[in-house]
Amino acid sequence: MFGGPKVKLDKDLLDRCKKHAEQAGYGSVEEFISYTLEKELKRSEQKSREGEEEITKRLKGLGYIE
Repeated sequence: MFGGPKVKLDKDLLDRCKKHAEQAGYGSVEEFISYTLEKELKRSEQKSREGEEEITKRLKGLGYIE
């Protein structure tokens, strides 16, 4: 995308991504990979926030924080 940093992928994985991108109607394999990475990062960040909330809740329950 616009000459930004490049990422190397295994040829077989790239071929699978290209095939899926075509079948799913993405404009390009880059679009599919960007969408997939964004989705995974959001999910990971959400889990991290939930983990922090759970730790805070436990520490409050144990009386370590108010």
